[in-house]
Amino acid sequence: MTAIDWLLDSDPAIRWQVMRDLVDTPSEVVAAERAKVPSEGWGARILALQGTDGQWAGGSYFPVLEQEPVGQPWTATAWSLKLLVDLGIDPADERARRAVEAARASRWEYNDEPFFSGEIEPCINGLTVSIGSYFGEDVDAIVGLLLTQQMEDGGWNCDIDSGPTRSSFNSTIAVLEGLLAFGGDTSVVEARARGEEYLLARRLKYRLTTGEVPVEGWLQFSFPTRWYYDVLRGLDYFRAVGGAPDPRLADAVALVESKRQPDGTWLLENTHDGDVHFEMDDGDGRPSRWNTLRALRVLRWWSTA
Repeated sequence: MTAIDWLLDSDPAIRWQVMRDLVDTPSEVVAAERAKVPSEGWGARILALQGTDGQWAGGSYFPVLEQEPVGQPWTATAWSLKLLVDLGIDPADERARRAVEAARASRWEYNDEPFFSGEIEPCINGLTVSIGSYFGEDVDAIVGLLLTQQMEDGGWNCDIDSGPTRSSFNSTIAVLEGLLAFGGDTSVVEARARGEEYLLARRLKYRLTTGEVPVEGWLQFSFPTRWYYDVLRGLDYFRAVGGAPDPRLADAVALVESKRQPDGTWLLENTHDGDVHFEMDDGDGRPSRWNTLRALRVLRWWSTA
């Protein structure tokens, strides 16, 4: 069985993206497969876990728990909606629309504002813009705030209470993903360009001053990525931007190529601790359909753009 065959022997959320991004299946066949996401497999399971209050696990960012979690829990509304985005659920699907409409009144623990009004931290607001833009919600005010929070070096930093002087890869990638999903006018495009340059100047993994890799986890691929940066996430962002790849991505692409297994798959390497609704891969050190899909489409873009 080839890696592509293995990916196609999977959940509809994987299959439709493989068809679209890797094997050039006719659009009507891709659409029919995508339409299964809310009714079969992972997408149906996530939708079924939404509470009658419109929230998942009783919270916008932090779930209501009976005991202290190990790591950050990932079952609240923001992370559940982001999973639906990652699965590629059709935002026009009636079940998806009902879920988003119910979640709209969920309020942030930080400031008690409605979900799509956002809060204050750039990383969380970047996540919210990604979700809201995908589902056609009004997130203009959040985007306006993010533009005021961009730092002189071009990136963003979520730790705003400490008055940071340098940006964070974690925060910058979250904001860039949100702004890309949002689209917007020249001011948004220019902000994205400065944020992209922040990552490109560091070749997606190096400290600008010393050339060292400051965080070993950046070299380990995870899915879901949650709020953490890694090289594959950075590359997948630039793939989504499209166009000719910047030559400064070469080191990052070489890292991805080096991790291909003899059977053509990529492993799950760095699961982020915390309660989840359910597992979508078989654990660290095992082949990961999500990482394999993401790596293959990055490499296809790199070699053909």
